[in-house]
Amino acid sequence: MTAETTIPLLPCVSLDETLEFYKALGFEVTYRQLSPNPYAVVRRGGFELHFFGLKGLNPEAAFSACLVVVEEVENLHETFAEALRKRYGKLPIAGVPRITRMKPRQSRFTLVDLAGNSVIFVKRNAPEEASKSPEKHEPGQRSRMERALEMAARLRDNKMDDAAAAKVLDLALARNEAASPFEQARALAARAELAVALGDEERARALRTELQQLPLSEEERLRLGDELQAADRL
Repeated sequence: MTAETTIPLLPCVSLDETLEFYKALGFEVTYRQLSPNPYAVVRRGGFELHFFGLKGLNPEAAFSACLVVVEEVENLHETFAEALRKRYGKLPIAGVPRITRMKPRQSRFTLVDLAGNSVIFVKRNAPEEASKSPEKHEPGQRSRMERALEMAARLRDNKMDDAAAAKVLDLALARNEAASPFEQARALAARAELAVALGDEERARALRTELQQLPLSEEERLRLGDELQAADRL
């Protein structure tokens, strides 16, 4: 049996700054050279990331990416988020660097480093992304609000486009269709979290007020616990 290995090779602007960034996240620097060209390796657990210096790189316009398949993602995300809060004083969820947010049962998240590289951590053998309602329905039975929630989750988590996700939910909420209070609460909670991420705290407060006025049972509020607290965690 052979032991083939694929190792991502990612560009960076400053080797020193990149290594300090990853060291803060718990990575170990295992190799570094300055000539004939800047090059370094970091390791965490069973995977490595290799970096090379690239003059003229614009992190805001970077598109380099790689997947890292891991056994679990929630604890890893929590570890990275805690380290980033300590380093920057808050969780960086916009700009460069940044980290995407995590929802319960989510199977992936993305870390964007100082050079704009997207390192996507994916749970091994994960089931279909848990972006849908806690209630399981056949595709034809899903309401328009449920479909809007699913679309917004994809835009938010996979494409990292919070603004587009917010527009999808705004349209669904504005239609004022016959959605149950439980569905409305999920949409309002998701939109409030997006408002915080987009820096619109006034809108977030208004959405939370509207959500609190919905006639939800104690059981429903318990089922929505994690979703209702998503904005608070930011």
